[in-house]
Amino acid sequence: MSSPSAPAPSLSSSPSPSLLSVNVGRATTAELSGFRAGLSTGIDKRPVEGPVAVAAPGPRGVGGSGLAGDTITHLHLHGGDDQAVYAYAREDLDRWERELDRALPAGTFGENFTTLGVDVSGALVGERWRVGPELVLEVTSPRIPCRMFADWLGEQGWMKRFTQAATPGAYLRVITPGEVRAGDPVTVVHRPAHSVTVSFLFRASTTERSLLPDVLAAGDALPEATREKALAYRPSA
Repeated sequence: MSSPSAPAPSLSSSPSPSLLSVNVGRATTAELSGFRAGLSTGIDKRPVEGPVAVAAPGPRGVGGSGLAGDTITHLHLHGGDDQAVYAYAREDLDRWERELDRALPAGTFGENFTTLGVDVSGALVGERWRVGPELVLEVTSPRIPCRMFADWLGEQGWMKRFTQAATPGAYLRVITPGEVRAGDPVTVVHRPAHSVTVSFLFRASTTERSLLPDVLAAGDALPEATREKALAYRPSA
C-alpha cells in the first residue's frame, strides 16, 4: 500500500494566522457568458464587516451554508454539515493572480473564509481550528471543481488547471458554533495522528484514484460518501 506524502504543516511561517475576510453571498441570476440562462447561484461571495454567526446547517439536501446570511442554491450538490464552511488561502489566491494575470479579490473562489498564514490545502483531514474566541471547525474534504466554478471564473480549461494545481482549499464542519469577523486568529487546536492532507484527498478523489484506500486512515473525519468510495475502490486490471 502506498502512503500519503508527509503533510505540510497547517500553519505557514506567518506569526499570526488569521481570517483576512469573511465572505457571504446572496442568490443571484447569473448573466455571465458560459452560464446557462437563468441559472441561480450563490458563488459570488463578498467580504462583510462585523461579526457573522457560524453554526452547523444540517445534513446535505436540507442544510446550506454554515454562515448566517450566506446562500447556497443547489442543496443537493453543495452545503450541509460536511461543507458548512469553505476556506481558501490568500497565498494561493496570490499565486493564481500571478498565473492568470488578473486580480482575485477575497471571495472570488466562492470561499467563506479567506485566510492569511494558514496552509489550508496542507491541513489534515480531521484537524480542528479555533477561529476567534468560540468557533471550532473540523477539516473534512477538498473542494472539487464544478462547471459552475469554471463558468464563474471564465478561464479557458479552468477545471483542468485547478485540478492539476492540487490546492483546492478545504471544507470544514462546525464542532462548536460561534461568531467570527475579519482579523480573528486561526489556531490549530488538534492534529490527528494520520497524514492524510486535504491535497492528498483531492488527488485521491481526482487524478490519482489508486490512493483512495489510503485516505481511510483519516477515519471518522471523512465525509461518509468519501469513505464509501474509498471502501468500494477496486484497482483496474
